[in-house]
Amino acid sequence: MNKHVLAVGFVLVLSFLSVPAARAQEEAFYKGKTIKVLVGTTAGSLYDLWARTIAAHIGKHIPGNPETLTQNMPGAGHKVATNYLYNVAKPDGLTIIGSILPGVYIDQLVGRPEVKYDWAKFAWIGSPVKSESQMTMRADAPYKSFDDLRNAKEPARCGTTGTSGTDYMVSRLLEEAIPPLKIHSVLGYPGGPELDLAMERGEIVCRTFTVETFFAREPYITWKKKGFVRNLYQTGRKRDPRLADTPTLYELMDRYKTPDNGRRLATVILANGTLGRPIFTSPGTPPDRVKILREAYEKMLKDPAFLDDIKKKKFELDPISGEELEVIVKEVMTQPPEIIERLKKLLAQ
Repeated sequence: MNKHVLAVGFVLVLSFLSVPAARAQEEAFYKGKTIKVLVGTTAGSLYDLWARTIAAHIGKHIPGNPETLTQNMPGAGHKVATNYLYNVAKPDGLTIIGSILPGVYIDQLVGRPEVKYDWAKFAWIGSPVKSESQMTMRADAPYKSFDDLRNAKEPARCGTTGTSGTDYMVSRLLEEAIPPLKIHSVLGYPGGPELDLAMERGEIVCRTFTVETFFAREPYITWKKKGFVRNLYQTGRKRDPRLADTPTLYELMDRYKTPDNGRRLATVILANGTLGRPIFTSPGTPPDRVKILREAYEKMLKDPAFLDDIKKKKFELDPISGEELEVIVKEVMTQPPEIIERLKKLLAQ
């Protein structure tokens, strides 16, 4: 009995000693290091602003208090940054993506040749907010309602960064689910600021982007005040209270009697709104460092300085954990062959 008690006590002592030892090891790795936070778009977009906010706060919650450096890596609808993280960045927990178009997973599902990553293999840290979207249309465009958009003889010119953009994918979904609607997608803009200028110049008359962005920053605040734009639809299952007069895509599919196969496509495509603004790191990153990054993210979400910062910036906060992201990613990446084929046909470009 005494031997048993001594053995248990010895194990407990070792476990207590191992905690500071592990902590010291974590500090030893990150101390004096710099974490590179990648952004898949140009400076000034909300993706960029969110990534810089993450970079400004997460470091102090990582043992060793590493510095953080934000690097914009725009191109190919955020796939340049995603390819870099997967193929070039070392899997050491020192390079993360701080905010990116979540729809890049669909480019992989449909087999686009520029995709050089496996979405399911990234190490997921978390997402601070979900990102349902809405269509912003110039008020002087001849599309005053969704019915006008659907029945127009001349398709509306809507801008997008690329095929992984929500605007592009939702446009194709609408054409499939609610015929005879057609939208002319103008691809290749580097990021949100360039799309905004294109709207103001009249190069395009519409773009689809997150509800959060629309209410959080300029030029949209001024656009709303001046009556420069209107909203034609939103992607959430329920209407956002701030867009109480704007129908959801699910309402529109009900109105126009979209068949079940169209609704299944909508479920796959609109899942990117649940993924929000994901933060993740390279495949093969040691599990202990993924754990450190996830814990730092969770601590950051409760940090008064972080909460005060996003409040001042009018950012929303509706977080998802890294574990939850991992489950969602596995679900969206395991589609049956018939859905993959329909996606390929729908998003062919």
